[in-house]
Amino acid sequence: MSGGARSGDVAVVIPARNEADRIQATVTSAAGITGVALVIVVDDGSTDGTAAVAQRAGAMVTRHAGNRGKGAAMETGAEGVRLLDQHEHLDRPRHLLFLDADLADTAALAGPLVDPVLAGKADMTIAVFSATVKLGGHGLVVGLSGAGIQRATGWRPAQPLNGQRCLTRAAFEAARPLARGWGVETGLTIDLLRKGLRITEVEVELAHRATGTGLRAQLHRAHQLADVARALAVRR
Repeated sequence: MSGGARSGDVAVVIPARNEADRIQATVTSAAGITGVALVIVVDDGSTDGTAAVAQRAGAMVTRHAGNRGKGAAMETGAEGVRLLDQHEHLDRPRHLLFLDADLADTAALAGPLVDPVLAGKADMTIAVFSATVKLGGHGLVVGLSGAGIQRATGWRPAQPLNGQRCLTRAAFEAARPLARGWGVETGLTIDLLRKGLRITEVEVELAHRATGTGLRAQLHRAHQLADVARALAVRR
């Protein structure tokens, strides 16, 4: 491990809602990443067995009684890590690796996101899914986020909404309070760049569940669009 990092310098935080079918594989795979000391799943108001499955898979689980959104789930998970760091009297806080709950077995391939942070070469890394790069194309929400980040900072990430990110505790604290809901990634990128922190994109072979084109998927995109627009509106 580079940069003088110790074994167990990384905590994985997984925001999850109604992911009982994939969360076990995601937790198990994430726990095997080199440098990972613990996995925390934040069950954001699930109505299925997400929390129970995650706990059986070995994750520490925190639950929101109702759905509070991705940004709030990330804050809850990071606070859980902070309290554990404090309880264990660590001389420096663990880095935070945020992963989505539906990565399943591919979560094991997230290790390259950790390396630049452990080596002190980046304050935050953002995943670029290699399969998506090959397919190309950008949706409305991705385009809005990317253009907004570029307008605010002069830099346009390849996948601005990618939630697979590793960052130092100091970088996380610098970005608080996080943007609401699905605007969290857009806000994180703008806020850290404006504060002079270093962001590096890393290509990885991770994969999500296909979003689909049905009514539920369309509503999800509408919520994403509203949250991203809100995050950009307060960061002009």
